[in-house]
Amino acid sequence: MGHGGASGYLALMALFSFAPESMKPTALLLNIFVAGISFYYYYKEGYFNKKLFLAFAVTSIPFSLLGGRFDIDASLYKKILAVLLIFAILKMLNVFGKESDKIKDIKLWQGLIVGAIIGFFSGLIGIGGGIILTPLILLFHWGKMKEAAAVSALFIWVNSASALIGQFSIGITLEKESFLLVAIALIGGVLGGYYGSKKINNQKLRYILAFVLIIACAKLMFT
Repeated sequence: MGHGGASGYLALMALFSFAPESMKPTALLLNIFVAGISFYYYYKEGYFNKKLFLAFAVTSIPFSLLGGRFDIDASLYKKILAVLLIFAILKMLNVFGKESDKIKDIKLWQGLIVGAIIGFFSGLIGIGGGIILTPLILLFHWGKMKEAAAVSALFIWVNSASALIGQFSIGITLEKESFLLVAIALIGGVLGGYYGSKKINNQKLRYILAFVLIIACAKLMFT
């Protein structure tokens, strides 16, 4: 899908009652590795649109760093994350999955505003922002599906790195177990990046992941 998987990581960590202070940096770390792999495969296939990426990244990087420096209340964190997971659920169910042959050029002001907003919440919650950016690119016809995936992959990488720097700057550290999760996630990232860029789409897997996200979303919202 061209994503780092943060929404999935955070959903599973929420289901297993991880502490919010460890959820965010761990998800950001995993994002950096997996989104990097995804970007490599989509870039290799020629889907990357540099102009579209820069329209968002100029403002998303500093705002992601800013968001990463905020340490919000655990209860509020869970509620915001639950709302953002709704985007992931809608994406899994292909609500935003239709691409158009009529591609529109993004206006600079549109990219700057979208990049700033997504960047800030990416850093605040610990996601790369691709789960929000991809649907917007498709919804406003700024790019096709694979192009959106390539742009989102690098968008996630830069935002995650920026937000993680923000976390480190306020004294947040990574648990040793996080690096074990990196090794496991890399295996999935390589397989997903390769098959995703080769036009393989597993609809059943999307529905299963959407079901998991719905459960996690409900737990975050009501507990």
